[in-house]
Amino acid sequence: MNEAKQLIQQITEGIQDKKGKNIVIADLTQIDDTICNYFIICQGNSPSQVTAIVESVKDFARKGSNIKPFAIDGLRNAEWVAMDYADILVHVFLPETRNFYNLEHLWADAQLTRIPDID
Repeated sequence: MNEAKQLIQQITEGIQDKKGKNIVIADLTQIDDTICNYFIICQGNSPSQVTAIVESVKDFARKGSNIKPFAIDGLRNAEWVAMDYADILVHVFLPETRNFYNLEHLWADAQLTRIPDID
């Protein structure tokens, strides 16, 4: 398994560990001029859950791949937090913010993989 796929797996587990929902992995590797190779998009139901998901993703990525994000933006109001892992950008949204920005639609050319929710 290559590094990116392994990191995606750990990020996904980190999201699921805090009951993050509606996880979508967008593979941008076939699209020219993108800022990264993958988007991982998910949501939490409250700002505190969004923050917990972000912390969990950090923990899982650090333990699994010894990788820390280059930057994390949006924690102040925790409606949309972006985590920068170079080739992988993680977006943790509140549901209404996610619907407003609709990143999946913006990247309609990407190959989208939906991860079933764990209840």
